[in-house]
Amino acid sequence: MDKVTRKSYSGVFMSRVALEAIRGEQKLVELASKHGAHQTMIAQWKR
Repeated sequence: MDKVTRKSYSGVFMSRVALEAIRGEQKLVELASKHGAHQTMIAQWKR
């Protein structure tokens, strides 16, 4: 079996996505599919 590794995101990426989430123009689900990150991760970054 292949070893599964976690994705790591840069601080710039996390802050950019969090700002988009705070603006509220798109739902978390839409942001998650757009950026390739899970919606719960985006919610954590937003907090």
